[in-house]
Amino acid sequence: MVEPTASDPAAKAVGIEIKSLYKIFGSNPQAMLSLVKEQGIGKDELRDKHGHVLGLQDINISMPPGKIQVVMGLSGSGKSTLIRHINRLIDPTDGVVEVGGTDVTRMNESELREFRRAQTAMVFQKFALFPHYTVMENAMYGLDVRGVDKKTRQDAAARWIERVGLKGYEDHYPNQLSGGMQQRVGLARALTNDAPVLLMDEAFSALDPLIRSDMQSVLLDLQQELAKTIVFITHDLDEALRLGDQIAILRQGAVQQQGTGQSIVLKPANDYIRDFIKDVNRGRVVRCKTLMQALPPVEGPNLESSLVIEEAARELSSKSLPVANVVDRRGRHLGVISMDDIIAAMVPPSEA
Repeated sequence: MVEPTASDPAAKAVGIEIKSLYKIFGSNPQAMLSLVKEQGIGKDELRDKHGHVLGLQDINISMPPGKIQVVMGLSGSGKSTLIRHINRLIDPTDGVVEVGGTDVTRMNESELREFRRAQTAMVFQKFALFPHYTVMENAMYGLDVRGVDKKTRQDAAARWIERVGLKGYEDHYPNQLSGGMQQRVGLARALTNDAPVLLMDEAFSALDPLIRSDMQSVLLDLQQELAKTIVFITHDLDEALRLGDQIAILRQGAVQQQGTGQSIVLKPANDYIRDFIKDVNRGRVVRCKTLMQALPPVEGPNLESSLVIEEAARELSSKSLPVANVVDRRGRHLGVISMDDIIAAMVPPSEA
């Protein structure tokens, strides 16, 4: 049996391609599909006149390998329905879901079972731990199902239990742990399975704010090491902006906008998105590389391109300087950023 822990996680990362995905719930979804596609019937009319529910409508999202893709929206937007198509807990009415180049929608029962065991792991909002299993037994579960020998699965589980901060709790049961600790067990279980795709459905939303922020930090720290392809579902914009390399915002089963957090905040696609992001602290989202101008070096501090402009403003203000150089992680000059541009970017267009 191959050791579950990969020496080069980035090499294992797989991308996810969702193409023209539709999901209609009801007694005759295929008949309704033509009404939606050809006649443009929307969610309300489909429900009121035809007794069917339009769960997803023409979803097209390219999720890059080794990155965190956030899918967000309000209740009923279709985000949880979408994530359940990736491991085919829900079958689509139409469309393609490719994971690592393989169409999940075409897998037979045996292929799908193996795909779920080896290629994906899931972390749930309500933890979904086995109450009669210890922390160690819960963490080992995925490898146990796959037939991995006991020592290998114990070693892997122990490693991830420690990495998520639960060393010393291996023999505890879920009801002996706080909510935040239970979610750490869920995360350890998913990571022990060493699947290249991690699906997280509202994973932190049941946690108190401080614990939730702590779990976000844990996830970001681990992702620096693991470079997994993570699909993270949330209804919280601040969480989406903090975690997402890319974000897709859904409304009534359709994508309203997708891109980086910066692009969504700076260039909202429509009034719905504009209203969605109106209270965002832009200074904590926009980064120096977005505002910099391609100018030669100036007298001033060097700021890393990934630094958010709130921190850049604080740095310039502390030194009473109007401009700074923007550099990459290796210290190479990229351009110049000014306090005037930072202040202008912090103010939403409607207030400028």
